[in-house]
Amino acid sequence: MGFPSHAFTSVFLQALLLVLSLEQARAAQFYNVSGLKGRKQVSGCNLFQGKWVFDASYPLYDSSSCPYIDAEFDCQKYGRPDKQYLKYAWKPDSCDLPRFDGVEFLRRWRGKKIMLVGDSLSLNAWESLSCLIHASVPNIKASVARGETLSYVSFQDYSFTLLLYRTPYLVDLEKESVGRVLNLDSIKGGNTWKEVDVLIFNTWHWWTHTGKSQPWDYIREGSNLYEDMDRLTAFSKGLTTWANWVDNNVDPTKTKVFFQGISPTHYSGKDWNEPKKTCKGEVQPLPGSAYPAGAPPATAVVNNVLSKIKNPVYLLDITRLSQLRKDGHPSSYSGNHPGNDCSHWCLPGLPDTWNQLFYAAIM
Repeated sequence: MGFPSHAFTSVFLQALLLVLSLEQARAAQFYNVSGLKGRKQVSGCNLFQGKWVFDASYPLYDSSSCPYIDAEFDCQKYGRPDKQYLKYAWKPDSCDLPRFDGVEFLRRWRGKKIMLVGDSLSLNAWESLSCLIHASVPNIKASVARGETLSYVSFQDYSFTLLLYRTPYLVDLEKESVGRVLNLDSIKGGNTWKEVDVLIFNTWHWWTHTGKSQPWDYIREGSNLYEDMDRLTAFSKGLTTWANWVDNNVDPTKTKVFFQGISPTHYSGKDWNEPKKTCKGEVQPLPGSAYPAGAPPATAVVNNVLSKIKNPVYLLDITRLSQLRKDGHPSSYSGNHPGNDCSHWCLPGLPDTWNQLFYAAIM
């Protein structure tokens, strides 16, 4: 993968956002969402504590009717033989999760922009939210642009734009004279993030990559270069840089900030007491609400950083409910991608629930 010059990338992003702004000139007055209370609760209900239940009315859309799903997430198209995984709904213990209503969502967010910022799990969620909206208004006029860094779907009848900014670490990965450098202190893409009404951030999976899948040669902290660093330590430092960016650059009366919790993987069956298994062949969630392996260590880093941030950030705490869905991954039904994918999620599938939780919080 090449590294485009910062000048070219900056000009392209500014031009794209200018086009989007002109397209939304007739936007209604901003709807203030800064009054959301708490990090996990809406109307006194912990949305993230509950269990999975069978629901014959699911899924919320058909993959064959959604034009936004990439092959790597389209499990039914690429031969997954079972469909039971499509029929589970998340049921919080103390309330009901509202069903996603795309028309009401578009009405409320007419003239606005929502941006997901992060890695391929943000891509997973972005495509899911696009499909959920499309299912409610299948004949609406929409425009789509896909880029290496910035992509969007614009639902033109409502002047609503859903954007995706791809940045696996949130902090900068740059090519320098010494090689590829992960800079724990730098966020240059943030100027693009300022232009939207809601930001949903996500990062973690790429922090664990080693060997040939590791996209950097060095880690920079201040003036120091390191060949490696404890990954949780690096994650904490990078996420702290992100938190400082939020505090210094986000006006909470104009922009609502969400952080999507750690999305789990299911490569090791010992995590759910079946040591000889992976996600491959799994067809139903774990019962109940407990996950044998407990929370991944990265969740403690997220909680610690969010506890210190000054601006309000709503934690979409999707980790445990996602841990229970060992059945929700593409596995070998991932387009032309080889191997066993137990980190991303089928669409329709689990990311639709993430977006229902977002819908419950934002509406």
